[in-house]
Amino acid sequence: MTLIPMPASIRISTGGFTITDQTTIIIQNSEPEMFALGNLLREYIEQHTGLKLEVTTEGQEPGSIQLQLNENMTMDAEGYRLVIATDSVHLDANYPAGLFYGLQTLRQLLSMHPARSAPFHLPAASIQDSPRYRWRGAMLDVARHFFRVEDVKRFVDLISHYKLNRLHLHLTDDQGWRIEIKSWPKLTEIGGRTQVNGGGGGFYTQEQYREIVDYARSRYVMIVPEIDTPGHTNAALASYPELNVSEEATDLYEGTTVGFSSLSINMEITYRLLDDVVRELAALTPGPYIHIGGDEARSTPEPEYRQFIKRCQQIVFAHHKIPIGWSEIGDAELDSRTIAQAWVGAGYQGAKEQGCKVILSPANKTYLDMKYDASTPIGLDWAGLISVKDSYDWEPGSYIEKLEESEILGLEAPLWTETVVTMKDIEFMAFPRLAGLAELAWSPKDRSWEEYKGRLAKHGKHMEALGISFFKSPDVEWE
Repeated sequence: MTLIPMPASIRISTGGFTITDQTTIIIQNSEPEMFALGNLLREYIEQHTGLKLEVTTEGQEPGSIQLQLNENMTMDAEGYRLVIATDSVHLDANYPAGLFYGLQTLRQLLSMHPARSAPFHLPAASIQDSPRYRWRGAMLDVARHFFRVEDVKRFVDLISHYKLNRLHLHLTDDQGWRIEIKSWPKLTEIGGRTQVNGGGGGFYTQEQYREIVDYARSRYVMIVPEIDTPGHTNAALASYPELNVSEEATDLYEGTTVGFSSLSINMEITYRLLDDVVRELAALTPGPYIHIGGDEARSTPEPEYRQFIKRCQQIVFAHHKIPIGWSEIGDAELDSRTIAQAWVGAGYQGAKEQGCKVILSPANKTYLDMKYDASTPIGLDWAGLISVKDSYDWEPGSYIEKLEESEILGLEAPLWTETVVTMKDIEFMAFPRLAGLAELAWSPKDRSWEEYKGRLAKHGKHMEALGISFFKSPDVEWE
C-alpha cells in the first residue's frame, strides 16, 4: 500500500468494499462534530468518485461506512481502528481526532483506485494506528513574506492530511509584524507594511487570525503563535520610537541579514509591550502555547538576554500559557514547564537539564527552506542541501546528542520564507519532504528508506490528485 505515514499495524485481506451510490455514511450521533466528520468523508468520496453519499445517524450496517466513537478502546487519544470488509467499513476511535486521522487513511486508500472510474473499491484491510509522538508540527514563516488567510488554510489542509497536528506561525520578525494588537495599533499600521525585497506586506486582523485558528481546529491542528523576541524585532522598533533607547524609530527593513535588532532589556516599556501582546494573543489562541522566539539575539548582551528570557517566560505564564523558545533559551534560567525547540547549537541541553521537554527541528534535517540540491531554484543552503532521502533517513529518538526519547515531545519542520513568495513555492519546498517527516513523527521506528522510496514513488499520484506542486526528486523513481 502507498499510505504515508505508514500505520502502526496493517493486515491486508482478499477482496474489498465497493462504494456505490447506495452506500451510506453512518455516524454515531447527531452532534455537530460527528456530522462535520461524516460530511468531510462525503466530500472526499465525491471528489474522487463523483458519488454523492448520504450522511445519516440511521441505516443498515451492510453496504455502509460507519464512524463511531468508542471510549472503551485501549489506544492513544489520536489513534483509530479501521476495518474494511467486503460488506462494510468500520472506523472507530476514542476521540474525534482519531476519526479524523482514520479518514485521512481512507482518503489515501480511495485514491489507489483511478478517479471517476467505477466500480470504486477500498481494499480489504484491518488497520490499528496511533502516533509515535504527541507533537507533530510544521512552521510557516509569514513574517519574511506574508501569506493570505486562504494560503494558510490550504497549508493546514495539507499538513493535517499527513496527520500533523501543530502549525507554528512565525508572526513577527525584522521584516514585518503580522498580527493585529489593538493596544499597540502601529505594530501593524507601520510594522506590517514591508516584507523581504519589497512588494508590500500585510497582516492578519484579529478576526482573520480567529478564522485561521477555527479552521485549523476543524482539521485537528493547533495553532502555535510566535512573537520573536528579543531579537528579530526591527518591525516593532520601527513602529514605536519609544521602544528605542534613542527614542527614534528605526527604519523599516526588507533585507535578510539577522541578529542586528534587539528590544531594550532595561526599559519597562519593553515589558509593557510584551504583556499587552501576550495578553491579546492569549485571548485569541485556545491552544496552551505561545512561542517567544529567543533565537539569534546577537545584539543583546548575554547577561541581559538571560534576564530577558526569565522575565518574558513569566509574562507568558501570567497569561495562562506555556512558553516555547528556540534552543538558545536553554542558556537562561527556565521553568521546567517551558519547552525548548532544538534547531542548532547545544542550548537545548541547558533546557533539558532544567527539566524542560524538547521539540526536534534540526536544521540540517527538517528545515524545509533548504534547497534539495544545488540546482533548486529557490531556497537557502546555510544548513546544507537537504534531499528527500536526507530529510527521511534519520532516527529522531537518537539523532540529537545527550537527548533521550522520553525528553522529546516530537518533531516540527520549519519553513522560513526569505525566498518563498507564493503558495506554489510553499508546496514545492515542503513536499515531498514534509510527508516523510510526518511519517517520522507518526510511524513506529521500524522503517527504511528503501521501502519508503518505493511507497513514495506510487504516492506521487495521490499528491498530484491533491494538486500539490511537489518536487519530483531524482532520489525516487516516480510512477
